[in-house]
This record gives sequence, C-alpha cells and structure tokens, in this order.
Amino acid sequence: MTWTSERGASGSCTLPRSQADQPSNLVPRGIDWDTYKADISSLKGSSFIFRGQNKPSRLRTSFHRTGRADLERFLNEDIQSLHRHLSSRTKHVFNLEVPNENGAFFNLVQHHGYPTPLLDWTYSPYVAAFFAYRGLSKEQVEKALPTDNVRIYVFNQGLWKSDLKPITNLLNPIPHLSVGEFMAIENERMIPQQATSTVTNIDDIESYIKSFESPAKTYLSAIDLPVRDRDKVIQELRYMGITAGSMFPGLDGACEELKERNFEI
Repeated sequence: MTWTSERGASGSCTLPRSQADQPSNLVPRGIDWDTYKADISSLKGSSFIFRGQNKPSRLRTSFHRTGRADLERFLNEDIQSLHRHLSSRTKHVFNLEVPNENGAFFNLVQHHGYPTPLLDWTYSPYVAAFFAYRGLSKEQVEKALPTDNVRIYVFNQGLWKSDLKPITNLLNPIPHLSVGEFMAIENERMIPQQATSTVTNIDDIESYIKSFESPAKTYLSAIDLPVRDRDKVIQELRYMGITAGSMFPGLDGACEELKERNFEI
C-alpha cells in the first residue's frame, strides 16, 4: 500500500493478513506435570500471567472469534443493550461513564459468556492448568495419543507493560494489547481465579506480540502438558482447593465439582 498526500508527502506499508484462525506458530515446551510444577516455581510472582486452553490454538478474544471486527458497533449497540437488560439483574447499577465501572461491566459479561474484546488470564499457573484440563472427559483422556496436549500460555506482562504504553480505549486506531486490572463488582469469580485480562483491538494477538520480540527478549511462550496427565493434575489441584466449586462460586460451580467427584465422566 502506498500513498501521497495533497502536500506531496508519501509513504508505503505492508499490511499482513491475519493468521488468527491458523494454528499457533509458537514452539512450545512439551513437559510433564511434575516438571511444570518445578519450572513455574522459579518464575517471579506477578510479572507473569497464564492462560490455559484445551487446544494449542492461537490467542484470540471471544469477540474476534465470532468474526466481528466493528468495535464502535460493539460499544454503541452491544454494551448499551447489555447494560439495559442486565441492570435489573445486578444489585449494582454500573455507571459506564466511570472507567473503573465500565471495565468492571466488561469483565462481568465476559465471565458470564458474552463475547468481548477481553482475553482472560490468571496470575496463578495452577488455575491456568485447571482451565487447560477443564471439560476433558474420561473418554477423551483414554483415547488421547501421547502427542495430544493441552496448552498453557505464559505472558511476561511485567516486561510488556514496561516496554509498551498501555491503551485502554478500544476505538484507538493504533493496534494495541493492554493488561487491564478491573474491579470485582458483582463478579465473585475474579478473586478465586486470580483473574486479570488483556484488552485489545487486534484479531491475531500472537503475531502482534511476537512482532515486538527479539532474540534477546521474549514476551510470550507456551507450555504443552499431556492430555493423559489429566486425572493426576485434577487430583492435585483438588488438594490445593482449585475446583469448579471454588473457581465458580454458586450453584453451577458446585454442581460441576460434585459431578467431577461423583461420576467418572
């Protein structure tokens, strides 16, 4: 793409095609559960955040996975409609004009299944492991090949925030990915999940992050754990108090935990 302004200034650029629907290009570390526990113990606390996924698919927000891209429509139509409909169901009426409350409202609807341009992360590598294995059935585990893995993404958000200025305005035309800390208004899940989120206007998050890396600096990495380790992992996480009941306070989480405990599904 090239251009020339009315004042004679010119320029050019190349716009890369999004690869968000393609397999991840990250080369993961394939390790077992015991090695994972040993390795994460050496990471520095809040500098890193983690995300667990059943499959090694690219990082992509639920909003972008729907194929939508118009964030102005999302803000002016979706959020306004959600605000009207949900205000009768929450004890707190969110004031969307207040940044902290606006962010808390986004996070609330995200945690209850509505597609948003937020991506969920956790400060706990063990909570990430819970989400990586969550939903896998006994049958899937028994049929899993030695090469079948779940994935945990590791993002050095401390380094990212020190190198790139955060942008939280979704309508900013500059491509951006920012780590957001939101208030837990009406959201009982945030604290037990040790949750945080990234906010972005980008479809292909992986390529965007990797474009800032160099041989001497890595922001994003991946760890693959065997699907076959699922029973061992879930059992140890249960001893740590990380279960569906603790991650999702309420009837749904309690029933999911008891289903896991009482049925070999």
